[in-house]
Amino acid sequence: MNIKFVVVGKLKEKYFKQGIAEYAKRLSRFCKFSIVEVPDEKAPENLSQAEMDQVMAAEGERILSKIKDREYVYALAILGKERSSEEFAKEIQDLTTYGHSDITFVIGGSLGLTPAVLKRADTQISFGRFTLPHQLMRLVLTEQVYRAFMINEGSPYHK
Repeated sequence: MNIKFVVVGKLKEKYFKQGIAEYAKRLSRFCKFSIVEVPDEKAPENLSQAEMDQVMAAEGERILSKIKDREYVYALAILGKERSSEEFAKEIQDLTTYGHSDITFVIGGSLGLTPAVLKRADTQISFGRFTLPHQLMRLVLTEQVYRAFMINEGSPYHK
């Protein structure tokens, strides 16, 4: 099984890197885990809608270039479907049962994801209506993917 995150921007904070590295190490017994970073576009505070669309389109093209046809894609989006950890674990298990061995999660930049990326996604997932920094979201998502594997294994990790 291959789990890949395609994310916009570089992770700068050491504490996020350390947390992700710990969960990546734990995930290594279940899957091949990778994070692909694509460059973000400069987005000053007062952009017009047209300029925001241009930024999102450029980031979207970079994201799409990192996704292969056979990959099952989750797009992280505020308006996506919320799932419990148990529901998410069952989805991951069902995907692998039915031949999806390449699962990709997409985390957009500060302006979100372009419609082209959302259209390419097989599903959209939301972690609630809160706005979270995408650097923090990487850590949260990594932990939830690990939790899904632990739930599917019947481990007491998930209480």
